[in-house]
Amino acid sequence: MPTIVKTSSGTWKAMIRKTGFPQTIKTFRLKKDAEDWARRAEDEMVRGQFVQRAPAEKMTFTKAIERYLDEVSKTKRPGTQSREVRRVAPLVAFFGRYSLTGITPDLVARYRDARLAGEDRRNDAGEPVPRAANTVRLELALMGHLFTVATKEWGLGLTYNPVANVRRPAPGAGRNRRLDPTEETKLFAAVDAHSNPMLGWIVRVAVSTGMRSSEITSLRRSQVDLARRVVRLIETKNTLPRTVPLSVEATTIFRQALEHPIRPDDTELIFYGEPGKDGQRRPYNFNKVWMDIKKSVGCADLRFHDLRHEAVSRLVEAGLSDQEVSAISGHKSMQMLKRYTHLRAEDLVAKLDAQQTLNIPSAGLASFIADLAGLHGVSYEHTNSSALAQAITRLSGDEGAPDSTERLLIAMRRAKVIDGRTMATMMSRYLNEKFDV
Repeated sequence: MPTIVKTSSGTWKAMIRKTGFPQTIKTFRLKKDAEDWARRAEDEMVRGQFVQRAPAEKMTFTKAIERYLDEVSKTKRPGTQSREVRRVAPLVAFFGRYSLTGITPDLVARYRDARLAGEDRRNDAGEPVPRAANTVRLELALMGHLFTVATKEWGLGLTYNPVANVRRPAPGAGRNRRLDPTEETKLFAAVDAHSNPMLGWIVRVAVSTGMRSSEITSLRRSQVDLARRVVRLIETKNTLPRTVPLSVEATTIFRQALEHPIRPDDTELIFYGEPGKDGQRRPYNFNKVWMDIKKSVGCADLRFHDLRHEAVSRLVEAGLSDQEVSAISGHKSMQMLKRYTHLRAEDLVAKLDAQQTLNIPSAGLASFIADLAGLHGVSYEHTNSSALAQAITRLSGDEGAPDSTERLLIAMRRAKVIDGRTMATMMSRYLNEKFDV
């Protein structure tokens, strides 16, 4: 039976002692409330449904999130830790004084709506500045995981996760920011002119390889193999190591960085900063100068991560398969990779035109090829090292150079008016007609 006693302060304390359960005590202002609670709690014990709620009622959200940062966040990567510390600030400002049991789905929904509306920040005109949907999604995800850990690992007796019952903001559309040639020229010129050459190297490596900012700045000498022209990434965003092939330009950049005459000997980092108070060098932090430079060249909306979009999209446009691109970029799924392959519509025009030429006639190929080249304004330009010209010469069996029709085929393939398969079909039919096979 529960024990109900009156305290010296005039309140009523209910105590339950039952075999197999910890002693449970709770204080109430009214005796009736104490009796009702004791009766319900004992009944739950009998039915095996009792949950010790007192710890959750006593722990505030501020204390809980401090414990989460100390026990859970510190097991994550440094970059994740710093991001979670920033996300905690608005959550504490809103929920800090509530106990964990006092946080309800309605309260979480009000927080979501207030953040999305931008009620906690305003511009110079005093108007609210809305938060991005993904920002609020990540904050709610952090809060939801806090409640999950508190329930499963801390034994706080929470009956449910209030965040799980709240609708999350819809994710925003993926970015489709690409560099146009003029922007690229201005941007490269600006970063190359910076006093620290590492800024220009980092930007060019990003566009050449598609590596993330953290992957580039954390690179060490042992990870770069100039002989094999590869970079071996050990710590990546998705935790899986990968090997990134280097273009000629990227190889040249890494060679310049490694062989730079003023490079210090006290660090293995390729892109390093000045020594800290402890004398240790850390990865080069270029964020501030990057923000200033991109604004100065008229690219204020460009993010460094957009350079990764640009690099991966160029790999796709170069004809690499999805598997080859994902091996370089490190994307786990084709769905994630699809977000980065924002192909320019104008780059697809040639392929659409090539599709229209699939109805290739079996006769009159010389006229057909000449008309197609004229339609696209394509003409042949001679180069001494044309592999296509050499291959066509071998295929045609001629001792001399390709004839005018064969030159037009070469020119259209160079201009991407036709793809390799279409060119092979047209060449085969032309040669059959030429030699009357």
